[in-house]
Amino acid sequence: MLAVNKERVNNLLQGLAEFGKTEQGITRLAYSDDDRAAQEWLLAQIADLNLQVREDAVGNVFLRRVGEDESLPAVATGSHLDTVIHGGMYDGMCGVVGAIEALYMLRDVKLKRSVEVIIFRAEESSRFGFATIGSKLMTGNGSPVGFSKAAKKGELSFTEALANWGCDPERYAEAIVKPGTYKSFSEIHIEQGKVLEETGKQLGIVHNIAAPTRFKIHIKGMADHSGATPMGFRRDALVSGAKLILAVEAAATKEKDNGTVGTVGVVEVEPGSINVVPGGVTLWVDVRGVNNESIARTLEAIKAEAERVAASDGVAVELEMFTADKPVALSEELAHKLEGICEAEGIDYLHMNSGAGHDAMHMAKLAPTTMLFIPCKEGISHNPAEYAKLEDICRAIEVLAKLLEQEGNE
Repeated sequence: MLAVNKERVNNLLQGLAEFGKTEQGITRLAYSDDDRAAQEWLLAQIADLNLQVREDAVGNVFLRRVGEDESLPAVATGSHLDTVIHGGMYDGMCGVVGAIEALYMLRDVKLKRSVEVIIFRAEESSRFGFATIGSKLMTGNGSPVGFSKAAKKGELSFTEALANWGCDPERYAEAIVKPGTYKSFSEIHIEQGKVLEETGKQLGIVHNIAAPTRFKIHIKGMADHSGATPMGFRRDALVSGAKLILAVEAAATKEKDNGTVGTVGVVEVEPGSINVVPGGVTLWVDVRGVNNESIARTLEAIKAEAERVAASDGVAVELEMFTADKPVALSEELAHKLEGICEAEGIDYLHMNSGAGHDAMHMAKLAPTTMLFIPCKEGISHNPAEYAKLEDICRAIEVLAKLLEQEGNE
């Protein structure tokens, strides 16, 4: 096996970071012009690998190194290229670049099975309100119409963006992959947390992935003149919304020992004028964890408080659920293989869970799946300050390449 080429890894990461780059960070939203340009640039840089390239019915891209026996299920790996608004240069990109570099390392190695690098579309929820759309559609979980329900006002729906990309939304089912198509799936990713850095561990072997439950809380009060409406006569939707934001915080904090978290990431206010008492508010809520019972208790507490606020404040409160994924257990067999590789290479590793969702959680429906975490500075992610050391990234790539070699010859 060839050694990892640190210069090439760095150049690819730095090159991708130019697409969507702004003073506030990288904004490369799914299905955008920058998303397409980044992918086209990347494919041009790696043309010497002579990979088979195809795109499915929803824009996921597959880069295949053909094995000696194409009748065998392929070994898959990969991640995504889209970012959040004002994001960093490592989330997702390490997984794509790392998978490609692993193929470079395996150029002189014979493999019975094909190895396929997958570039998933729309892993981040920043544009459409739903996360991991590409991998969900690959596993038959959802539809373009369903993923269009969370479109923000004045912005393209998922169906419209898919059509603009050149895909026919009505043919989305052609992207569904049957279980057994792949022998296994592996994804390397920055941790997006502080555990590895604070424990001094070099890599993390992931056993479970937390799943998000996402919903909107719609609050309908009464829009009134801010000067002519006395305080006791108001039905201020934003005041009620503030109470429910605190309710989300309180409910999740009560379950913190179980690893459950809750976030209100978007607040929409109508009519949005300084001299008008807010008549309508929509809160976008994300609750996630690895314990189903804990998540359920958190949701029940939020619903109960929503009913209480509606009664006490004289407002109408409605919860609109639009995704409720389940926590996913990854392959213990693959985790054991990663453990063996790390021990053989003298790498100090940690068994851990992922608090963030990933495409791997859906690929686990198709094949045994594993994830390998890279330490990231101060746990910062989805932020321009996101940073991982090149040596840590390359260490993960070396482990990935050895795993792909094992899987490719079984």
